Amino acid sequence: MPANLPIVRSALSMPGSNARALEKSRALGCDCVIFDLEDAVAAEKKVEARAMVAQTLADGGLEPRFRVVRINPIDGEWGADDLRALSRAPLDAILVPKVSSAGDVEAIAGAMATAGYGADVALWVMIETAASVLALERIAQMAATTPLGGLVLGANDLSKETGMLRTVGREALVPVLSQCVMAARAHGLVAIDSVLNAIGEDERLHGECRQGRMFGFDGKMLIHPSQIDAANTAFAPSPDALAEAEAIVAAFADPANAGKAVVTVNGQMVEELHRDEASALIARAKAIAARG
Repeated sequence: MPANLPIVRSALSMPGSNARALEKSRALGCDCVIFDLEDAVAAEKKVEARAMVAQTLADGGLEPRFRVVRINPIDGEWGADDLRALSRAPLDAILVPKVSSAGDVEAIAGAMATAGYGADVALWVMIETAASVLALERIAQMAATTPLGGLVLGANDLSKETGMLRTVGREALVPVLSQCVMAARAHGLVAIDSVLNAIGEDERLHGECRQGRMFGFDGKMLIHPSQIDAANTAFAPSPDALAEAEAIVAAFADPANAGKAVVTVNGQMVEELHRDEASALIARAKAIAARG
């Protein structure tokens, strides 16, 4: 995982219309909070939720969590107003659903600029349509010319549209998991794995977190505070991985190995690329520890 990306092991989505949840967000151990104005909010509550989220952000106290708001689609009834209303709010990213093409990204970026968003606010997009999966590379390329900073997989909507079954092992989604991470890594973007709706199924949650980490995701989108610890653990370097990384870095720093491109660590041949990978892992572990 690139060292320059934000730490977002656990990205907890909270209904923007739930005052108790908004207040509780300041005390939770998630790395990222996503205030949801879309799916989690009924139509008659949209305007009220928008104001509540804006006030919660203005009140502060959310740092060091990465602050994200998922707005409604900007081509719909509420999205454009969401975008305008939040343009002065202290947040880190706007998350936009139903993005299916590079043209969508360009249009949203233009709307953000018109609304007055600063360069410090990133654009995250939901990958949750068949068209968005087919256009992943073109969408990710927009990072070069827009504030695009993250891809968030939306397996629920994707499964609904395509008919793919969401089994325990997510076999049907495996190609999409891989493509999403590849596109993100090629263009320096955060990659967030999809939610698990099954609250209380701890074994399944841990399995999906491990699977997401195996594919290279930075973290997982969550829908309940009880899921935070599993994600934080899975997407952080394990003690064994950290010890191995430290041993690799130490071996290359040893004067006895000066000028060597390949050294032996614990019986394994490691190259400079492994040293760089180890250094990035150590940096990530330090960044996580610094969050407290």
